[in-house]
Amino acid sequence: MVFYAGAVFEIVVGDDGVPRCWWGDSPEIYRAYHDDEWGRPVDDDRLLFEKLCLEGFQSGLSWLTILKRREGFRDAFHRFEIGRVAAMDDRDVARLLQDTGIIRHRGKIESTINNARRAQEVIAEMGSLGALVWSYEPAKPTSIRDATTAESKALAKDLKKRGFSFVGPTTAYAFMQAMGIVNDHLRECESWAPVAAARRAFARPT
Repeated sequence: MVFYAGAVFEIVVGDDGVPRCWWGDSPEIYRAYHDDEWGRPVDDDRLLFEKLCLEGFQSGLSWLTILKRREGFRDAFHRFEIGRVAAMDDRDVARLLQDTGIIRHRGKIESTINNARRAQEVIAEMGSLGALVWSYEPAKPTSIRDATTAESKALAKDLKKRGFSFVGPTTAYAFMQAMGIVNDHLRECESWAPVAAARRAFARPT
């Protein structure tokens, strides 16, 4: 999820009495994503790969547009199983360009297949995709007010060097926020403390 200039970074208390980051109270699909997923640390390569791809698909769009189609993306891309996506070919691209359950953008579809192949190379080299992306965890707390950080710029540069596409610094930072590599819930948000606790207990992949 990418936050654009002009966003108001504040707490909203929902009709359930829970204080949340301003973006996470409504609609309900956002509330569930905010409360149960965003910022929770993840080391599962399939989930990391999925989110990296979906952040790429978001480029130029809203995260809500992507979130509403997430099941469609999962169906289209074999639940983002890296090996199966890497094996997709031009026939699959042509088929997906007709799939109304996803964003029908040739470049982003081809990027997903390419990135699966690059992810396989990372796994062969480092043991997991998680080992790579978590190596860019910042040493100091970050702020949701940042669109990019030195670490997200470095991660994006590394991914691009390895042949990944649609992975600029802003996309990389949104990915880091979502996967719990940083905790960018506002301090007054109900989710900040449990996310912080989950990060403390989390065994970083190496």
